[in-house]
This record gives sequence, structure tokens and C-alpha cells, in this order.
Amino acid sequence: MTRMDTELLPKEGLVLCAVSGGADSMYLLVRLRELGFPVAAAHYNHGLRGEEADRDEAFVRDFCAGRDIPFVAEKGDVRAFAARERLGLEEAGRRLRYDFLERAADELGAAAIATAHTADDNAETLLLRLARGAGLRGLGGIPPRRGRVVRPMLGVSRREIEAYLRENDIPHVEDATNREDSYARNRVRHGAVPALETVDPAFVSAAGQTAWLLRQDEAFLTKLARNFLAANADENSVDAKALLDQPWPVASRAVRLMAGRELSLAHVRAVLKAARDGGAADVPGLRAARNKGRLVFGAENAPRLPERELAVPGRTPIPEAGLTVLAAKFTHCTEDVHKSYNIFSFQCENIYGSITVAGRRPGDSFRPAGRNCTKTLKKLFLEAGIPPWERDAVPVLRDERGILGVYGLGADQRVCAKPGDRDILRIEFRPEPDEGG
Repeated sequence: MTRMDTELLPKEGLVLCAVSGGADSMYLLVRLRELGFPVAAAHYNHGLRGEEADRDEAFVRDFCAGRDIPFVAEKGDVRAFAARERLGLEEAGRRLRYDFLERAADELGAAAIATAHTADDNAETLLLRLARGAGLRGLGGIPPRRGRVVRPMLGVSRREIEAYLRENDIPHVEDATNREDSYARNRVRHGAVPALETVDPAFVSAAGQTAWLLRQDEAFLTKLARNFLAANADENSVDAKALLDQPWPVASRAVRLMAGRELSLAHVRAVLKAARDGGAADVPGLRAARNKGRLVFGAENAPRLPERELAVPGRTPIPEAGLTVLAAKFTHCTEDVHKSYNIFSFQCENIYGSITVAGRRPGDSFRPAGRNCTKTLKKLFLEAGIPPWERDAVPVLRDERGILGVYGLGADQRVCAKPGDRDILRIEFRPEPDEGG
């Protein structure tokens, strides 16, 4: 019998199985049900393979219907999400898939989400990360548990799965992309793993053992880092000298723990350099700076605003900045124009083409109304006391000729309306309502 790790599964409650329809996920669903666990199936259609993807969804739906297994599905547009978020298709699909699984588990009241990652997947992951220069955490392979997501099949090989499905006459579908070598994982699967199995036929099992050993080392070093922080850190800062006195395995993990996010090797080195030499290090979503002998983690970098075309007339939400833009046309400019730098009145005749709202661009400059000079946004941000980590979240209005106005800084002289002017476009930035109650 195959090595399903049932210790990862809840003693009571529903297990939501992520089921693509392939051999691995069909094994997961059928085997858990056979072992007496109450199961439901969740299928995410990535919208990348056209009719074949729809075929897979219908297959899983019909299989579950014939066996009274609860089934939920969702279809997404991974390609559009990847383009919008500037992600690779694989990472975009993973994010959307796990988001769906978490929501489906909430709706069904599932105690756990089980995925069908196998021993072969684990070995392939170790090799991919080794090729990319990972440390202990990456070389530890696929974690058996992350939150309520569990992976009980990491001790089960693909050969065992295929044999079980044949012996029990369990159907499954084949994803044609699994045969293509355009994906790095497939090249490792079709080339590197078979080559290593000529060295040791039990390579997949041996790789799993190596990953397990490395996870134990990682857990021990992380515990040392946590103990160091407990003695030398507060909520958002750590004694810089004490940090630098630690050996690299402890100091690097302490930095990652303080940052509370994934950091590359280059980012960790930059933070430790700031601790040693002073100054600051900007890492994803965070700034670390040495101040009075302590390394302070704070001043989150604001998200960069994507470009959006303004609805005229209408509302344009800017969720990254917590704002909504209201645009409307008026026949006359009122006397209270430009009293606030969150409300602009523009002369329509001086606007060229559509209007967009986005973040700053390198080298941006404009001519603030009433100041008789052209200044770069960088200088204006400095004058206004806007710190560097907040500047990417400041909305900038543009037409086809350039900047129309900057939230908090004013309108450009070219389009700025005067009291009594006719044919006016009024643009107002309003804070988004607090939905917290």
C-alpha cells in the first residue's frame, strides 16, 4: 500500500481536495475517500487550454456526480491576471488557484485543503531550486503543511499512483502540456530525473529524504534566529551591533523574520550593509534603516499605481491609494476653484485626448499654476515633505500632451481654469469609504 501521510489530515471535518482530473489528483480524491475521510472536490479552470481545459472540468464534475462527492469549480483568466500583475503564467495560475481553494474551503466549511503534490514533484522542486541557487529553505522542497493546505502524498511516487489507478480502474485525464519541454519543470522531469535515476534508481525517494533533513536544519536555525530576536529586538527594530555579531545563518534569518516577507539574498545583504554602514535599504514593500544604533524596519513603500483611463463623466477607483476619482463637466468655473489640491478644474479646450491617472514616471515635471516655474516632481515632493516611500502612490493626471495635475500638489498652468471660465472639467479625489463599520 502506498505511503499516504494521514497524520497531516484532520481527525474530523471535511477535506477539500484540489482535483485537476490528472492521475495524481484523482488518486488523492479516491484514496482519501477509501480511507474514510469525508471529501469534496474543487477544480480550478485556468482558461489557458481552451476546449481541453473545459473537458477536464466536465470530467471531474461528472466523476464526482456519479459518486455523490460535493464539487465546486471556478474558471479564471490567468493570462489577463498575469499581464495585469506582471507575473509569469505559472505564478499567476498558482495565486489564482490557491485563492479559489481558500474561498471554496470557507464556503464549504472544510477543515483542510489537500493538494496532490507527489514525491516526484518534491524531487523536481528540489532540483529546480538548486539550479536557481536556493538556500536551506528552498532546498527543503515542498512543505507538507502551510496553513490549512496539506500535502499528504509527498511520500507517494508517480509510479505507485499509476499502478493504483490501473489496478482499481480509476479514470483520469492527461494534460497535453505535461509532454511539452517549454516549461522548466518538464525539462527537469523528462531529462534530469531519469538521468539521476541511472545513478540511483531510488533517486526520487532519496531526494525526499534530503529535503526532509534540510527542513530540520532550517527549523533549527530559524529557532536560533527567533531566540536572538526575543533578546535583542522589539516590534520593529533590532540592536544593529548584536545583529552583526551573529553568524550569517542566524543574522540572515533574523533579517527575514523582522521584515516579515520573502527577501532575496541581495536584499538581505543590503539590509545588513545598512546595519553596518548606516543609511537605508529598500526591500520589497519595506525600508530598513539604521537609527541610533538600531536597525529599524518600517516605512512601507507604497504600491506603484497602475495606469487607468479616467471615466469622464464617472467614477474611477484607485484602491492602491485608497481614493476614488470623480469627474464631471460644468458650464462655469466657480470661485472656490483650486482652494484644495484634491479638487481640480480644467479648461476642456486645453485637454488633448483621453485622461489617465497613474503614478509618477522618471523625469516627470510640470508647471504648477500660479508659480511661474517648471519643476520636477522630485523637487515638488521634497518641498511638500512627501517621503520617498510614499511617492509611487501619489496620483498623477495626464492627457496626451503631459501632466494635467498632481494630487496634493496642484494643477498644471496649461489647463488650469480661472473663475468665470466656461466648459469646465471638474475632477475630485475622494477617500474611499471605510468599510470596516
